[in-house]
Amino acid sequence: MDDQDFAANSSPSRIARPARRILITGASSGLGAAIARHYADHDSMLLLWARDEARLEAVAHACRVAGATATTRSLDLVDSAAALAALAEEKAAGPIDIAVLAAGLGDIQAPDERVEDPGRVARLGMVNYVTPSAMAAALADAMATRGGGHIILIGSAAGFHALPFATAYAGSKAGLARFAQALRIAMAPHGVHVLLASPGFIDTPGGRQVPGPRLLLMQPDVVAARIARASARGCGHLVLPWPFALLWLVDRVMPSRWRNRLLRSLHPPAPSP
Repeated sequence: MDDQDFAANSSPSRIARPARRILITGASSGLGAAIARHYADHDSMLLLWARDEARLEAVAHACRVAGATATTRSLDLVDSAAALAALAEEKAAGPIDIAVLAAGLGDIQAPDERVEDPGRVARLGMVNYVTPSAMAAALADAMATRGGGHIILIGSAAGFHALPFATAYAGSKAGLARFAQALRIAMAPHGVHVLLASPGFIDTPGGRQVPGPRLLLMQPDVVAARIARASARGCGHLVLPWPFALLWLVDRVMPSRWRNRLLRSLHPPAPSP
């Protein structure tokens, strides 16, 4: 081999780079599946988590066809200890560069209920707030030790409002939003970027179950691309579509009596005693 051949074969463009390891929870459908498809390329190793093993494997297959390496793990995030143990296994196998904690549960109070079932409240609290927050803390610590990484927490525009017909959902997403803000401030000096994404209505099976008009309905692939771009830019909070940011401001400045009356009017009233 002459010097010219050696130089050509040792150029930086020929050096294989390690694949990005990307963890995505809630990857079997909806926004989580769209995010998995968005990141699926030859430079990505996807760690896909969800409850439904069959649907998860279908998403993983599509990602492999697109060129990514993909592994799956079936588990329920209501079991926080099991999720943290699984995360420890994933971290032991190699560093996680991007974590998208997209798993979540929704719930709307039935018209004949005065308040949501306590068991559902507990379950939503675990899946929407406790487990993703605990996982984000564990990921942030490992990323800070390495000097960099991206954590994306999927919240909701509902977290801006005290929805009387979705108290557990709105409350759990509000808690996640405050956690994300605090973690972002804490991790900024360590090169770890934390993004909270607060989308409005998305055209997913869960989103289509929401009663009433779904204003400014978005497609999951579009939302996934917007979230990935915002994370890459180091954005801290993404509200989409943008009119929902205006609704947040209106909620903050509207007199509480008017606001509470408006929120109650969005859902059938609870039954009389």
